[in-house]
Amino acid sequence: MSPAQGATIGRRRLRHALRTAREAVGMTQEQVASEMDWSTSKIIRIEAGAVSVSPIDVRALLRLYGVVEQRRVDELVSLARSSRARRWWSSFAGSLPPSYMAYIGLEAETSSVLCYTPTKLPGLFQTEAYAAKALRRDSAGADEQSQVEVRLTRQREVLDKPNPPHITAVIDESVVRRIANDAQAQKEQLEKLMSLSSKPNITLHVLPFTSGIDDYPSPFAILQFPDPADHDVMFVESAVADDVVDRPEVVEPYHEKFQRLCGLALSPDESRDLIKKIVGELD
Repeated sequence: MSPAQGATIGRRRLRHALRTAREAVGMTQEQVASEMDWSTSKIIRIEAGAVSVSPIDVRALLRLYGVVEQRRVDELVSLARSSRARRWWSSFAGSLPPSYMAYIGLEAETSSVLCYTPTKLPGLFQTEAYAAKALRRDSAGADEQSQVEVRLTRQREVLDKPNPPHITAVIDESVVRRIANDAQAQKEQLEKLMSLSSKPNITLHVLPFTSGIDDYPSPFAILQFPDPADHDVMFVESAVADDVVDRPEVVEPYHEKFQRLCGLALSPDESRDLIKKIVGELD
């Protein structure tokens, strides 16, 4: 795993390893903070993945935890170095929510994305005009231009890389029909959806009005990674706050929800036909 490709996954693996090593020797976070002459909040942030940790601090923690096997020490120190690597989104840190920054980092290293969007299009599928309109509703004073720029950069970085992830999206029919308040912007966005749906790594389902009333969940995206050691992560959106969920027992039920949604939705071919029909109605 190179620094250029695994900064976020590196931090994730490292925090799990450090927490496991601490628990193995029966130390609390408060005890570690006292021994290291750090604040307890520093330990909490390190183990939560909220901050990076220097190779020097990793070596000190491992000595405290009695981890002396050189191969293991070298592996974790290497993860510390990779987790501190700057990526393209680092310059936006002051203008984006931490949960969204964490999601971008994970998305950059994923091999598969499963997403359900009942209120708006997935960010990776949006045109610039659509993104600007959507963000004006969501930003609540945030730097809108930065968010649009980030969204468009995400698309290039994720969709145009040599080995892009496979993306399976379930989009509500209301989202497809209520894309913009002017026909030209709507047509451009629908044509982009048509183009994306023809790519071999993108599977698009439209959840039709005829699927009826069901217990539909809030918007979510499940990220899967090429290494089986890295368990799935979920990004959940809500009206109050967004969150990155890193607990398998919480993520796993959403796999079942997603499969149920795919079963209720139109097939990829039927979805393309519906989008094509709506485009035709705009001419």
